[in-house]
Amino acid sequence: MGVEAFGLKLEEIAFAAFGGWDMAGAKWFGYTTFWVNRLNLPVGELGVTLEGMGGSLAELVTFVQSRS
Repeated sequence: MGVEAFGLKLEEIAFAAFGGWDMAGAKWFGYTTFWVNRLNLPVGELGVTLEGMGGSLAELVTFVQSRS
């Protein structure tokens, strides 16, 4: 949906998730993912490898900047 909506390539989109389950779904689709884990929850067994995780939106910004 994001690819069509924004006219971007899949690799140009980073999906920021609040819940680990959202991150897993986005990763299965092919998005670069970052889990904004504000509650410091343990990483569940969701069958995907986290590309990034942090406790704040500032950490998300750092993650995105590091990938460009």
